[in-house]
Amino acid sequence: MKLRKGDTVVVIAGKDKGKQGEIITVLPKENKVIVAGINIAKRHMKARSQTQQAGIIEKDLPIDASNVMLVHKGKPTRLGSKVKPDGTKVRVAKSTGEEIE
Repeated sequence: MKLRKGDTVVVIAGKDKGKQGEIITVLPKENKVIVAGINIAKRHMKARSQTQQAGIIEKDLPIDASNVMLVHKGKPTRLGSKVKPDGTKVRVAKSTGEEIE
């Protein structure tokens, strides 16, 4: 999986198409990512302890990694990889060919 925690992505398919957000969690085994403010579901929670609040809680659910695209310099782009002469592997924006940190 080429996406990482902290990347800004745009949703390209599904109910939240066009929205942007930052990746909170990456789930590589399931090929899914959790993006802040995207794919939100409401859950009715019961208080399990004195300190925990009961009520309707909004929760970010995973979205398939194929439904998001990395935003690089304000535009969505696909990702590739390249090996530098010193042997390190870096991510590359397919649209511009620039390295991504």
